[in-house]
Order: sequence, then C-alpha cells, then structure tokens
Amino acid sequence: MSHTYKIIELTGSSPISSDEAIRNAIASAAETLDHLRWFEVIETRGHLENNAVAHWQVTIKLGFTLTPHS
Repeated sequence: MSHTYKIIELTGSSPISSDEAIRNAIASAAETLDHLRWFEVIETRGHLENNAVAHWQVTIKLGFTLTPHS
C-alpha cells in the first residue's frame, strides 16, 4: 500500500522547554487534522529576559497522510 503525504510547517511555543513547544504545535494541529505521521524540527529559537531563557519557539515540518474521498 502506498501513501501520499502532505507537509505543513508550524511553530509551537512554550515557556517550559523546546520539547513542550513541539508537543504544543502537534497538539494544535491534531485538533483539525487526521492521520498525523511524523515531524521534523527545522528551527529552534528562544526569547531572553534578564539573561535567561524566557520562552522557546520551535518550527517543525509535520507530515500527515491524505485519505481518498469515499
């Protein structure tokens, strides 16, 4: 069986960690998309306040399978 994938780019954010920023982006996508299959981190950055990390932003590519219409 072959699959066709659609790829979208998202940026998640979190004050806790880069991992949580990834999870937040995937959780938001899962609210409206089905058949999520994989992700790839393409950029990580953060916001500093008082010389400390205050916020993480992680941009990911997210792949999901397309399903045929019935």
